[in-house]
Amino acid sequence: MANADITYIPDPDPESISSDVTGFGNLLVSTQIPTRADGSLELGGIVEQSECTLQALKVALERAGSSIDRVLHLTIYLTDMADRPAFNEVYQRFFSKPWPVRAAVGVASLAVQGMRVEVTAMAAKG
Repeated sequence: MANADITYIPDPDPESISSDVTGFGNLLVSTQIPTRADGSLELGGIVEQSECTLQALKVALERAGSSIDRVLHLTIYLTDMADRPAFNEVYQRFFSKPWPVRAAVGVASLAVQGMRVEVTAMAAKG
């Protein structure tokens, strides 16, 4: 896909079929899963998965010239809405007031069995 006004930052995983971050003007979009720094998946509890997911988001945004405090909107996908309070505890370690606009969505499953959380974020550059 070639659009001169849209930037694509590749996913660090060479086998990925998704960009890590896409940008248009000063707006960035990124979707992250519970990926550890070494590229492996964290498939433990919701706290561990949430920490890895939000850390991966932080790293991706910083690589793209933004930061976690520039997130405008976050969509949180959870395979069990009972995990929402635990996710929120981790979320509050990464984000602070004024909180980004967000939505939490319960889904039947995610791309990998055992994955319990995925996030999509829109952030401002800079």
